Amino acid sequence: MTPPPPPDGDSASQIAKDGALAAILGGLSMIARILMSEEKASFGFIARRFFAAATVTAFVGIGTKDHFSSTGLWLAAAGGAGWAAPEITDYFIRWVKAKGAAEVSKANGKTDGKARKKRK
Repeated sequence: MTPPPPPDGDSASQIAKDGALAAILGGLSMIARILMSEEKASFGFIARRFFAAATVTAFVGIGTKDHFSSTGLWLAAAGGAGWAAPEITDYFIRWVKAKGAAEVSKANGKTDGKARKKRK
């Protein structure tokens, strides 16, 4: 017996299936990572990290599928991107909050201790 022919890789349904599978695998790996962690986490923390990992894994999986000849290497690249996504998301959130706090303090007339030079 011969195996059935592979599905057409260019169809939109196959791309959607691959993206959904990558998102599910990325999200499940993030849940496993959080469950093995010893730090306490809230539901919002877990949900934010889950969706960050799932979204990035899906996009990287779809975007790089045709660039790898090895399926294992392709999955490793998508998984690595999903693994790093929550940390990058947390950094970006902290950066946005810091920039927002700086703008609020600047608007309120408070400075961060640096003397401003007057223009002549």
